[in-house]
Amino acid sequence: MSKYKYPNKIPFYKFLIRSTAIAKNPIAYHKKWFNEVGDSFALKSPFYGHIILSRDATVARHMLQKKHKVYHKSKIQTLYLSKYVGYGLLTSSGDYWLQQRRLIQPAFHKEKIQNLVGIINTAIREQVESITPNGFVELYPIMNELAFEVVAKSLFNFSAEKNALKRLQFIIEKLQLFIVKELRLPYKKLWYALNGEIRYHMKLVKESRSIINTIIEQRQSSNEEHDDLLDMLLAAQYEDGTRMTNDQLIDEILILFVAGHETTANALTFVLKLLAQNKDALTKAVTEINEAEAKNLTPLKELSQLDYTKCCIEESLRLYPPAWITDRVNMQDDLIDRYHLKKGTIIGASIYEIHRNENYWDSPELFKPSRFFEKNRKKILPYYMPFGAGPRLCIGNNFAMYEMILTVSAILKKFQIETDNAPIKVNPLITLKPVDVTLKFNIKD
Repeated sequence: MSKYKYPNKIPFYKFLIRSTAIAKNPIAYHKKWFNEVGDSFALKSPFYGHIILSRDATVARHMLQKKHKVYHKSKIQTLYLSKYVGYGLLTSSGDYWLQQRRLIQPAFHKEKIQNLVGIINTAIREQVESITPNGFVELYPIMNELAFEVVAKSLFNFSAEKNALKRLQFIIEKLQLFIVKELRLPYKKLWYALNGEIRYHMKLVKESRSIINTIIEQRQSSNEEHDDLLDMLLAAQYEDGTRMTNDQLIDEILILFVAGHETTANALTFVLKLLAQNKDALTKAVTEINEAEAKNLTPLKELSQLDYTKCCIEESLRLYPPAWITDRVNMQDDLIDRYHLKKGTIIGASIYEIHRNENYWDSPELFKPSRFFEKNRKKILPYYMPFGAGPRLCIGNNFAMYEMILTVSAILKKFQIETDNAPIKVNPLITLKPVDVTLKFNIKD
C-alpha cells in the first residue's frame, strides 16, 4: 500500500480527450471537477507526473506561505517561461531568487514608488486625454496601451525611443501567446520545432533583449539622472558591492514588462466594465473622486482619499484576478492537511476559484465593493490573494494599486462611462484576459 495520499483523482484520459477544449479555456473544466470531486483533485500526467489542482485557501497558503521553502516554482515557470522572458524574479527559485529579491525590493518600497507617482500620473493623463468618444469601443486595447506607457515611462522615463518600445510591446505580446500554446499542448512541441514556430519566437526573444540592452547602454553612458526604475536598478548593489550584469538587468526588466503591464491592463478593463454595470457603485466612486478633485490635491494625497474607489478595484481583482492560477512543486515529501504528497508533485492553486469559493465568500459571484471596507478586511484577507501570498508576494503590488486608482480616477473625472449588457467573458492565458469588453466614453458636460 502506498504511503502517499492524494485528493480524489481524475483519470488522465478524461483530461486527454478534452485537451484541446481545456487548452482553450481550462476554467470551465476546473470548476466542473471542483464541483464534482471536491476543493482539491489530483491527476497523474505522463508529461508532468502527479498534479493537484486546488481551490482550498489552506492548500494555497501552505505552499505559498507556511512551507514556502519546500515549494519552488515548477519547471513550467523556471524552465519553459524563462526561456522566453528571462531568469528574473518571476521565473527564478531558491538562493538566486532570494538574492535578486533582496537586491530589487528597495526600489519597490512604498516610499520609492510614491516618488514615481508623478511619472505614473503624467503617463496616465496623457493616455486618458487621447481617448476619443466614438460610440462603443473595445476597452482592452486602450487599457493595454495605457498600462504599457505607464510601465515604459516608470522604467525608462521618456529616455527610450518610441519605435523601440512599440516593437518591444509587439514582441512581448507575441511571446506570451506562444508560451501558452507550448505549455498547454506539450505533445505538439516537436511539431512547433519542425514548423519553425520555436525558431521564430526565439528570434523575437533575441531582438527584445537587444532593444533593452541598447536602452541600458545608452543610460550607462549618459550622466543624466531620470529618477525612474532603471536608475534604481542600475544603482542597486549586492552585499559585496557588485551590481547586476546587463544580462541580469535585461532579465528583470523583461519580467517587469511582462508582469507589470498586461496584468494591469486586464484589471483595469474588468474594473471599468464592472463599474459601468453596477450603477450604484459607479455613482459612489464618482462622488468620492469629485470630492477629492475639489480639494486640489497632489496625486499622492489624492490616492489617500479614494478609499471606495480602491475597494471597487479590490473587488474586481477578487472576481477577475489577472494572476488567476499559480503553481509550485515540492522539493521533498510533505503533508498538507490530510494529504501526504510525494516529492515532485505539482500543485496548481486556482486563485480565480478560491476567490469564488462559497466557503469563504458570501454571494461570491456578485460585485460587492463593501466586502473590502476596513471593518470586513480581517475576515476576508486569508482568502484573498490577487498578488499571491508569502515571501513571493508580487513585488509591484503597491505600484499596480497606485496606477489603477489614478487611472480609474482620471477616466471618471473626464468621462461618463456606459456598457452594453453582454456578460464578461475571459480567456485564461498566462494572465486572465478579458474578451470583447466594450465601453462607451461620453465627455462630461
